[in-house]
Amino acid sequence: MPALFRRRQVWLPTLWGVLLLGLLLGAGIVALAFGANSLLAPNQPARGSDGAGAKLLVVEGWLNEAELDQAVAAFRHGRYERVVTTGGPIESWEAGRPWKHYAERAAAYLNDHGLAGVPVVAVPAPASAQDRTFLSAVMVREWAQRAGVKLDAIDLFSAGVHARRSRLLYRMALGEPVQVGVFAAWPTDFDPERWWTSSQGAKLVMGETISLIWTHCCFWPGAPGSHEERWAVPAASATPEGVHP
Repeated sequence: MPALFRRRQVWLPTLWGVLLLGLLLGAGIVALAFGANSLLAPNQPARGSDGAGAKLLVVEGWLNEAELDQAVAAFRHGRYERVVTTGGPIESWEAGRPWKHYAERAAAYLNDHGLAGVPVVAVPAPASAQDRTFLSAVMVREWAQRAGVKLDAIDLFSAGVHARRSRLLYRMALGEPVQVGVFAAWPTDFDPERWWTSSQGAKLVMGETISLIWTHCCFWPGAPGSHEERWAVPAASATPEGVHP
C-alpha cells in the first residue's frame, strides 16, 4: 500500500522573528502612506520627438473648475499648439448649459477662462461598458486619424491620484510609438501629502491604488479597431436595450 503521509520540516518564526516581520510591515505601510501621492499623481511631461515637449495637451473633461484652471496654466507653460478635451455623456446638466458630454463642457470652460483663440477640440466618448478613460483615449486616437494629426507625443492633464492610471490607459490605447506625458492637478478638497487625515483623501487614494493594480493585472482591451475595444462586450452580446456601436 503506498504511503499516505510523509514528514516534513516546517520553519516558523520565533517571537523575535514575528516582531521583525511586524516592524517591516509597519515600515512598509508608513512608506506607502507618505509616498502614495507621488506614486499615483506624477508630473512627468513628454519630451517630444525633438526634446522640446509635446505639442498636444489632452484634458480630461470631467475635472472640476479649479482643476481646469490648472490645465489653463499648464497650457501657458508649454509649447502646445492645441488642446483636446475628452469625456463621456453627462447624465444631467445645468439649465441653459446643454452640454451632452464632459468633453464639450470642458472645452467651453477653457475657451471662456483663458484659452480663447486657442484651438480647443472637444472629442466626446459614447456611453459604453468599457473603462471610460480608456475609451476616451481610443476616441483621441481615432480623432487624430480622421483629422490627419500625427500623434508622436501628448501630455495628459488629469486629476491628482487618478493621473498614473490615466496615463497607463492612454499608453494602452495609443500604443508604444506615442509618448504619453502626464500632469496631475493639485486637489482642492484635501491635502494630498496627508491624505489619510480626510475621508475624501483616503477614499480616493485607496480606490485609485486598487484600480491601478486591477488595470495592470486584469484589464485586457480588445484589439485596436475591434468592437470589444470600444464596448467591452462581444458584438453578439449587444441587444436593443444594451450597448451599440
